[in-house]
Amino acid sequence: MIGVMKPSNALKLAEEAGLDLVKVSPHAKPPVCKILDYGKFRYEEIRKQKEAKKKQKSMTVKEIRMSVRVEEHDIQVKARNAEKFLKQGHRVKLTIRFRGREMIYTNQGRQVLLDFANRLKDYGNVTKSPKLEGRNMSIFLSPKGSNDNNN
Repeated sequence: MIGVMKPSNALKLAEEAGLDLVKVSPHAKPPVCKILDYGKFRYEEIRKQKEAKKKQKSMTVKEIRMSVRVEEHDIQVKARNAEKFLKQGHRVKLTIRFRGREMIYTNQGRQVLLDFANRLKDYGNVTKSPKLEGRNMSIFLSPKGSNDNNN
């Protein structure tokens, strides 16, 4: 810690030491600078970013599509698949596509989605409630362990 000084004096000190003058926090009043080897500094920063990226858990979204007139056995099969996805830690997007005159039955579609989500309540939480977007209605489920409820 040298203290507050003019940039020209700081640059002169850095040159004498054979190092670089690096602005660590340029938006502070006054700006904070360090005298160090810039190449080594960049290398360490990149290494820290890579380590943080390795530790980051990626979560993918798996989509399951149905229609309003879906049969019970089809629902059971799709529920098993959704359960498997939730156990693996993936988010699940359940989508119902309304074709032609099926748009009249959006309430039934909403009920199918809510019943489906109710079947999976032991494995996942409803993140986003049923929402109609064009001719599709979808609902999002996230694994039981994650805490990202954005109703």
